[in-house]
Amino acid sequence: MTILATLMAATSLSVANAADLRMSWWGGNSRHEATQEALKYCGEKLGHTIAPEFTSWNGHLAKVTVQLAGGTEADIMQINWPWLPLFTKDGTGFADLNDYKDIIDLSQWSESELAATSVKGHLQGLPLSITGRVPWFNKTTFDKAGLPLPKSWDDLLAAAKVFQEKLGDGYYPYEATGLTSHGLDARGLIRAYIVQKKGVTMIDPDTLALNFTKEDFVDGLNLYKTFSDEKVIVPWKTVAAAGANVPLHEDPKWADGRIAGTYQWDTTYHKIADPMKEGQELVPAPILKNADATNDGVFRKPSMLFSISKNSENPKAAAEVVNCLLTDTGATDILGTTRGIPASKVAFKHLMDKGAIEPILLKAHNLVLDASGPAISAYFDHPKVEEAFGDAIEMFAYGELTAEEAADEIVMGINEALEKERK
Repeated sequence: MTILATLMAATSLSVANAADLRMSWWGGNSRHEATQEALKYCGEKLGHTIAPEFTSWNGHLAKVTVQLAGGTEADIMQINWPWLPLFTKDGTGFADLNDYKDIIDLSQWSESELAATSVKGHLQGLPLSITGRVPWFNKTTFDKAGLPLPKSWDDLLAAAKVFQEKLGDGYYPYEATGLTSHGLDARGLIRAYIVQKKGVTMIDPDTLALNFTKEDFVDGLNLYKTFSDEKVIVPWKTVAAAGANVPLHEDPKWADGRIAGTYQWDTTYHKIADPMKEGQELVPAPILKNADATNDGVFRKPSMLFSISKNSENPKAAAEVVNCLLTDTGATDILGTTRGIPASKVAFKHLMDKGAIEPILLKAHNLVLDASGPAISAYFDHPKVEEAFGDAIEMFAYGELTAEEAADEIVMGINEALEKERK
């Protein structure tokens, strides 16, 4: 065969294998920019074209739900681990990535990591990171108030008084509302406090039984009310009245340090740090807990997954792109830590060897891995569980329900949601 014929054959093969793909994800600007650049890199390397589809967190679940119902989802999707029970209860909602083990180097993940993202033996996605919630504090604001960073819930309560005295009415040491997601951050605070005292997770991952009692929820709700009354957090009614129905990273009070603390996943560092004004220093801290805590109450789980649509017309090409994004050092250089510290062994080693993992992010990640806490169920973020929990907190925050009445609503609503899932 002549050189020209060989080149023409190679070109024909490349064109024949080329695929037009779509990839969807949520995140902040740093993730959007890095992912688009990485897709361009992998596309050029593999001979594929990948159209990006990205949004913020708010509304992404609804978007993916509609797409999956209509079979119009992207070939490659960033999927939240708690969504697996919604979209792939029997393990057939997404392509089984075990079928593409000759394309994707699955040895880069531990057996436990692969098991956590498998449903009935079907690998439904690859974890991008192992994540957990930790407190994040604006050290600049605490320094301005002359305070060390809090170590306990009691410290946080004491800090609120100093904030009011030294900084003024508009300053708060913490935030815990999350109006856009059924009181996401309020639920996180209450749940962590109860787990620390009770020593068990809210929903049993094996039996789907609700482990918290009415009395547990009353205790957590009363803590939330105390924090609201004492201006540890911005009261729910105040947030709603100001029309500030925006995520934390879009709130100007967070950007300029008037809200000086939050309880967020370690993987959200870039999203919440990027909007902060110059001179503001954001740092992670050990889990807040009082002396009566039985454990740290950390919520640790697989972070975002990369899943492939079972309806994809080019699943092998999609698998090539996923493998490139997660194991190729060139893509790793581009993506960095925009989705947290990689779970992929080769990606993690590459970034560590280059010194490319920011010390602050590594510190937050180690706080998650070193903390104690019971294993959580993917159903903790089930929409019906979120709705029952969050709606009751909102009515409690507005004074329409007592703590006891709200706790009754939470227990009843969560049990109803779990009963349907157990059938």
